[in-house]
Amino acid sequence: RIGTKKWNWEKLASAAMELKQKHGIIINISSAYGMVAADQRIYAKSGQNSMAFYAATKSALLNLTRYFASYWNRTGIRVNSLSPGGVERIEVQGKSFIKNYSYKTMLGRMAHKDEYIGALIFLCSDSSSYMTGSNLVIDGGFTAW
Repeated sequence: RIGTKKWNWEKLASAAMELKQKHGIIINISSAYGMVAADQRIYAKSGQNSMAFYAATKSALLNLTRYFASYWNRTGIRVNSLSPGGVERIEVQGKSFIKNYSYKTMLGRMAHKDEYIGALIFLCSDSSSYMTGSNLVIDGGFTAW
């Protein structure tokens, strides 16, 4: 409720997409930590600890994606999510954290910031036209162990 007016966000979003263009694409950005718990051993005293609310909200986004995909079925609106793994930022994370996190991935490294562009282009394109309610995981094998 905002003020005295009750907002129906589902109808507002669908109206904006359906009325103007008869289709739409929504991509929710979740996280590998929306699917698995943070391994506290890799954080130690790094100051990079993944907070409980982060995992809870990223996990909630996965089901919100499925909910909206179901709610807007057959309207031309597709809803998917992307669950990226950690992105290397040496200036923020430090070498020890990057080494520990990288050890947990099958590829043995963290992502580079531009490695999610192809996945986002795919989700926005007609190449994913038969995809809705799905979660695309791009995490270097972090959640596959």
